[in-house]
Amino acid sequence: MEKPNIHKIGLFSAIMLALNSLIGSGWLFGSGSAAKIAGPAAIISWILGAVIIISIAITYIELGSMFPESGGMSRYAQYSHGPLLGFIAAWANWISLVTLVPMEAVAAVQYMSSWPWSWANWTHRYMNNGEITTKGLLVVFLFMVIFTLINYWSVKIMTHFTNLISIFKIALPTLTVIVLVLSGFHSQNFGSNIHEFMPYGTRSIFEATSVSGIIMSYDAFQTVINMGGELKNPRKNIVRGVIISMLITTAIYVLLQVTFIGAIEPSTLQKVGWHGINFTSPFADIAIILGINWLVILLYMDAFVSPFGTGVAFVATASRALAAMTHTKHLPSWLGSLNRKYMIPRFAMIADLILAVILVSVFRNWNLLATVIAAATLIAYLTGPVTTIALRKIAPNLKRPFGPKYMVWLAPTAFVLTSLAIYWSMWPTTIQVIFVITLGLPVYIYYEIRYQHSNLKDQLKHAWWLIVYMIFISVMSYVGSTGFGGRDFIKYPLDFVVIIVASLLFYWWGVKSSRTEIDSYAKKVNERVND
Repeated sequence: MEKPNIHKIGLFSAIMLALNSLIGSGWLFGSGSAAKIAGPAAIISWILGAVIIISIAITYIELGSMFPESGGMSRYAQYSHGPLLGFIAAWANWISLVTLVPMEAVAAVQYMSSWPWSWANWTHRYMNNGEITTKGLLVVFLFMVIFTLINYWSVKIMTHFTNLISIFKIALPTLTVIVLVLSGFHSQNFGSNIHEFMPYGTRSIFEATSVSGIIMSYDAFQTVINMGGELKNPRKNIVRGVIISMLITTAIYVLLQVTFIGAIEPSTLQKVGWHGINFTSPFADIAIILGINWLVILLYMDAFVSPFGTGVAFVATASRALAAMTHTKHLPSWLGSLNRKYMIPRFAMIADLILAVILVSVFRNWNLLATVIAAATLIAYLTGPVTTIALRKIAPNLKRPFGPKYMVWLAPTAFVLTSLAIYWSMWPTTIQVIFVITLGLPVYIYYEIRYQHSNLKDQLKHAWWLIVYMIFISVMSYVGSTGFGGRDFIKYPLDFVVIIVASLLFYWWGVKSSRTEIDSYAKKVNERVND
């Protein structure tokens, strides 16, 4: 029997789709926020964020090339540790995807609130002291509804929309770097010694990595892996797609940070310092000061284009992630039902929109939303290094197109770095995110007891390590150093030492608590991998 002729995505298209997701509102706000927290050392924060996410991504590249399937990142933990751990990881990842939608809407409204034209004075009421006002919130809701409607009616409309703006999203940050550097670059802003380069100490570098949206800005590497089933030659192109898109993104973000630091007037820094740099629309405000009006207009245009493109893309991604979670029968089946005409999970989209409205009503700040995304994403990603090594232990004979020997030390390193980045998200954001994630457990247990009738005790045996880990990191966030929102019972840098040691123990527990055999469905998926 002949296989159906399914359209496959090439490497270039995969990279472009990944870049379209990676370059969202992070470039509009991340540089300004990071510089305010860490000064010139924010450059290190961007590099550190890239190192953390790339180390995690490499573990998922091994999994993605082993199991080239659509939406794979929601399933890998289930293959090694059973449905409960798989559900927790998928739920955490879904929370982060849903939060991206209001964050992009907030980004558009925040830039809108700083329009410099006299006819647009009414937009200034949308922001107050860095927070979205009630009036601004109504505009955020409107934008989220538009994001949803673009997806609601047709996949074709959504695809054309994202393809139309992808080049613009990539070209404008590059143009901004070139124009601002040529317009006036103040190298003295970087300091002449380590104290001037790092004015607020080493701790500020770590704080900026999570709090200023850096982790969030790199998050979308999973786009390539989740498209594994639609890629041409997934054995090679998953590896290439993730690495190439991440390196390009890292280069763009680091250059933007360098440009922002060099573009600030030295006289302004002498008056207020880096902590006093408080631009509502960082790059647009600098362009206004420099009198580059055409760039100002382009930046305000991109403040709609980039967030709208990313917002529309993640409405699609989040709704499909929620719909996919119904396949294990631990959520209401109607959430996964598809519209017959367009084959779109409309009920899942509506549920996502309701949750997004609640989230943005609680977290009315771009940086807070970015931190929520970082924390939820990183908790989901914790399962990647554990699953990779666990599968090597319980299923050594599976086809591994990408199986580097260095994974034995990279996986625990990635786990430790991820744990530190979760801690950097700061109390009380850490406990708030973990609380939202744990809300999924009663739902899972209800459906498990009511309909599945499987051995819940056995499932808990494979998932206890992550449940206890979330309790540990919550407590650690509370008792940790004040720089990360804690009560300073454990001071910096001793708090890092405690987290590193505990993380290695949790990693070891996670690998040891895997199932003895791999999920049968995973074997079938792996058999499709080309030798």
